[in-house]
Amino acid sequence: MNPYQQELLNRITIIPGLMSGKPTIRGMRFPVGDILETLASGISEDSILEQHPILEKKDISAALLYASLKMKNTVVVHAA
Repeated sequence: MNPYQQELLNRITIIPGLMSGKPTIRGMRFPVGDILETLASGISEDSILEQHPILEKKDISAALLYASLKMKNTVVVHAA
């Protein structure tokens, strides 16, 4: 994994008790799954960022990378 990918993955947090332990963006109440579902519904990245100013472009990239690694059954380790 290259340093840019690691930087993106550092944006994904899994905190017990937050959103039922689902992966979220930067410890906020914004699940990775919501970003993926929104993209899949056809809404553009720019529209997502306009609708959710708390998000950054790298957050969307992080969600996509995380999902890609999960699909490949790659183990993603989160350091606290």
